[in-house]
Amino acid sequence: MIRLALALSAASILGACARPAPPTPRTVAQVRPSEPRIDPAIIEMYGAIEDGGTTIPAVEPRFLSERNARQEVDFWTDKAPGTIVVDPYERFLYLVEGDNRAIRYGVAVGEEGRAFAGEAVIPYQRDWPSWTPTQNMIDREPEIYGPFAGGQEGGLDNPLGARALYLHQGGRDTLYRIHGTPQPWTIGQAASSGCIRLYNQDIIDLSGRVRSGTKVVVLTEAQSGRGTRPPGSLPEPPLGTELY
Repeated sequence: MIRLALALSAASILGACARPAPPTPRTVAQVRPSEPRIDPAIIEMYGAIEDGGTTIPAVEPRFLSERNARQEVDFWTDKAPGTIVVDPYERFLYLVEGDNRAIRYGVAVGEEGRAFAGEAVIPYQRDWPSWTPTQNMIDREPEIYGPFAGGQEGGLDNPLGARALYLHQGGRDTLYRIHGTPQPWTIGQAASSGCIRLYNQDIIDLSGRVRSGTKVVVLTEAQSGRGTRPPGSLPEPPLGTELY
């Protein structure tokens, strides 16, 4: 049965998925205390790309890691190939390929992202989506959202990034998004706000593999980590826990 657990109102979620980027990222020391050598193949994967006349800048190596890099991994699930499985607690998104394999993407997730669990469908996506804050957001934090009251066109500074995948349940918009971000330093982090966001290079890759009607499964905290080990290798869940 389709479920939707929301800790905040729908309007709050929509706003939190799209908070304007701060003017500067955190320092290197704050992002990562040490700087391990990054595989040149990963640096190349997240290099600058041209998209619809817009040049997406390369992700700086200091914001990359082996953990968060797009890669094919083992993944045991009975979900059909093409299904997206999001684990907000491990901060990974999996695109099921079949034969116990999936493409794994590192993501950033905020409180709103962890408040959503269950199944949804992606009926459509948008390239370089626009964004408009709600009136409640403007009233609550006018210094942040007031300048965007008239809306913000898609672009490099737009908080939804290069693509947005829209999640619906029962034919209705959940206001929950999987989208890009102009804040690459947040990937792999548990942020204070937001839905599920990926490097712009990754959301473009993912969106190119997604079709209308793609199913999305968002795991609960109790389900976190499922699919990453062969069946039977995990302890039995508490009685009454719903498994995907």
